[in-house]
Amino acid sequence: MSSVTPVSPAPPRRLSRLFRVHVVAMAALLLAASGAFRAQPSPEVRALWVTRVSLTSPESITALVRSARATGFNTLLVQVRGRGDAYFADGLEPRADGLAAQRADFDPLQTVITRARAEGLRVHAWVNVNLVASAAELPAGRGHVVYRHPEWLMVPRPIAVELARAGSRSPEFLGRLARWTRAADDVEGLFTSPGLPEAASHTVAVIDDLVARYPVDGVHLDYLRYPGPEFDYNLGVLREFLADLEPGLPDAERRRFDPRSVGDLIALTDLYPERWAGFRRSRLNALVMRIRTAVKQRRPDVVLSAAVFPDATEAAAQRFQDWRFWVENRWIDVVCPMAYTEDPRVFDAQISSARQVAGLGPVWAGIGAYRLTPARTVENIETARRLGASGVILFSYDSLVQPPRGVDTLARIGRAAFTP
Repeated sequence: MSSVTPVSPAPPRRLSRLFRVHVVAMAALLLAASGAFRAQPSPEVRALWVTRVSLTSPESITALVRSARATGFNTLLVQVRGRGDAYFADGLEPRADGLAAQRADFDPLQTVITRARAEGLRVHAWVNVNLVASAAELPAGRGHVVYRHPEWLMVPRPIAVELARAGSRSPEFLGRLARWTRAADDVEGLFTSPGLPEAASHTVAVIDDLVARYPVDGVHLDYLRYPGPEFDYNLGVLREFLADLEPGLPDAERRRFDPRSVGDLIALTDLYPERWAGFRRSRLNALVMRIRTAVKQRRPDVVLSAAVFPDATEAAAQRFQDWRFWVENRWIDVVCPMAYTEDPRVFDAQISSARQVAGLGPVWAGIGAYRLTPARTVENIETARRLGASGVILFSYDSLVQPPRGVDTLARIGRAAFTP
């Protein structure tokens, strides 16, 4: 997780026009679906983030389940949508490139569910929400969303004018965006935009389809954020922002901004910076609400969790990830702060802060075990318990069993942390 410069508290939240419409349309559904935070099952949640590299064969899944069970873990968060793809059967998005060597009837998610349930383990479908492609290696299949709908991709301000002039259907658009992203220090890849209703609807449909067909115990949302404050200057999003502002603009000012001119629309964001930040937060909030509604309609008992930046104020200001708002409105059941620091004092402060923000809601402490010794990992687990966390999640299973570590790393952690 990259460092973020501290900022002053986020400005007051404002509900965009589209967000208000969603609130009115879905309020009854949410009231029925949300309820109070569920009491967490006993024993505590002892979870592993499992990246898609461990889901590429029946043998790797068998090893995963056996290792997790033998070392005292009880919950697997398996990455079934890694980069706008599907590690499950017959999804709305292309079968993952990482499964090319396997038979077409191999279904990673169903295989995990079947084998994990036999060992008494819970399975949560881990979905990367807005991150849909690596900039270093674009997807192989032309059916991927980056080729079918490049107009849905988030755009950084430094190249917004250039990309708008090229047009999203120009071959140069995707290539230029990928090159800029590769050169950026802290942008993980290409993201679809929650600011565009069509892109948000696609994301909701993918998750709805998954939950409808698989009896998962939970849905875990990751990359539920913007890459940073210089996103999203997609021309379509800028036009949505203008439409959101127009009812309150004086006639003279309304005529001043040409919706065909990306330069004019960027100037509008500079004129109303707080409204622009609030607009981006509200569009992401609306996506969270829609996802929750879809999930709870399908499976009311499914646990909806989200991986978040530990500092709620910083997350809302820099990534427009207003997870404090999600917790207050009970749109997520569990918050999972990614406290990947190597400093035990910082870890203590981050989990303590997250617990305060979550109130009575459950917190699963995310621990960056890939950066830590087994002893330090166990120390963080004990700290999370002392602070009242309902569970812990280690990132990641894959990093802990692959060289130079090996499966004994998990066993050492399990013996020290989970043995009575």
